[in-house]
Amino acid sequence: MIVAFSVTPLGVGEDVGEYVAEAVRVVRESGLPNRTDAMFTSVEGEWDEVMAVVKRAVAVVEARAPRVSVVMKADIRPGVKDGLTSKVETVERQLSGG
Repeated sequence: MIVAFSVTPLGVGEDVGEYVAEAVRVVRESGLPNRTDAMFTSVEGEWDEVMAVVKRAVAVVEARAPRVSVVMKADIRPGVKDGLTSKVETVERQLSGG
């Protein structure tokens, strides 16, 4: 499964980069395949391990912020591995005319 999620601290002002960085650090230290872009961090693995990483990422922000907003989208497709890469490669192939 792939989960794309964002964690936003509320009530801490406009500059939230340090809070978001702590959440992303949790994801990267998990060892699961992941990507971060301007809107979401995506992480790939089995249900329990992915959700545990999301929970830990939220917890590090929650420990420092009075309120936390979480947005998640999940692609649950048993048996698929390396979806973070293969899904993008499929689109790129189509864009290049292949």
